[in-house]
Amino acid sequence: MEKNRFFPQINGNFGFGCMRLPMKEGEVDYDSFCRMADDFISSGLNYFDTAHGYINGKSETAIRDCVARRHNREEFLLTDKLTEPYFNSEEDIRPFFNEQLRLCGVEYFDFYLMHAQNRENYKKFKECRAYEVCSELKKEGLIRHLGISFHDSADVLDMILTEHPEVEIVQIQLNYVDYEDPSVQSRLVYEVCVKHNKPVIVMEPVKGGNLVNLPKEADDVLRALGGGSNASYALRFAGSFENVAMVLSGMSNPEQMEDNLSSMCDFKPLDERELEAVGRVTAIFKSLGAIPCTSCRYCIEENQCPMDIVIPEIFSAYNAYSVFHSWNTKMYYHSTLTKDHGKASDCIGCGGCEHVCPQHLQIRELLDGAAKAFEK
Repeated sequence: MEKNRFFPQINGNFGFGCMRLPMKEGEVDYDSFCRMADDFISSGLNYFDTAHGYINGKSETAIRDCVARRHNREEFLLTDKLTEPYFNSEEDIRPFFNEQLRLCGVEYFDFYLMHAQNRENYKKFKECRAYEVCSELKKEGLIRHLGISFHDSADVLDMILTEHPEVEIVQIQLNYVDYEDPSVQSRLVYEVCVKHNKPVIVMEPVKGGNLVNLPKEADDVLRALGGGSNASYALRFAGSFENVAMVLSGMSNPEQMEDNLSSMCDFKPLDERELEAVGRVTAIFKSLGAIPCTSCRYCIEENQCPMDIVIPEIFSAYNAYSVFHSWNTKMYYHSTLTKDHGKASDCIGCGGCEHVCPQHLQIRELLDGAAKAFEK
């Protein structure tokens, strides 16, 4: 496995994102995750990514039990993040960081990111001197590399990187559907990273699975290439950019891992024919009007919905109903999604979900559309 040209300690350009781990009866499926982690490391790769809020706190402990306790520390690299809801003052940061080390079962983090930076929460990070505290942790050897993950417009990223040149790496959302999207601004955000000479980590390269389960017309375009899976084209698109150091994939089962490894261990950028095909898929995808939710779950895990509405699941069902013409989604909506949770029509319009949504979705308006589709 080739060493990463930006960070020699990273093997290759592909990382294991631990936000969507294999699950069984509401818990991380340790047997499956252990096998997947072993296969990932055996393939020569070594980069794992987590955060405290992932899977309601179960991601970090799964890393501890399935990776840190079963592999030598030099066999893997680990990224964790400082997330806004878990600190309210400068004094809160170090104890929270130490708790993350304990939960992950490690003595240091190879990368530590200021999480989900945007115009609003950046103010809190500044007020609490989060960048300065984490720089001190780096000096103490508890953090090897300091970075940020980012969800906002290019001008906000330019401001942050100008004010904090100590940032070494930036994690951004980049995939072929979002590349020219005016709300996500993937291309413009990537260009700011290039301007500041910051290597890029790509998150959501398959857009929360939306670029895997394509509508038939789009799927036919990629099948005509006669090559890899839908996921492979999305991953390779993301990895084709010169300043991309790492592409993350949240893998939920061994089959996904096998497919991802087949396209990323022997990485080849997309050629002109493949780029033309994903451009056609983008045009088809956008013409269908699907809600561009990536199921990151920030709206319900970093914001407590007062009506207990499972927003990502409802949006996924709505997409299946309106775009992919799935016949049984109305029944699924009533029998499963809202049986023990709030209905879309229960939304009281508080807007907390919209405040934390990385996609800047008009969630209240979209829930109203879902209510009209499923509840009339």
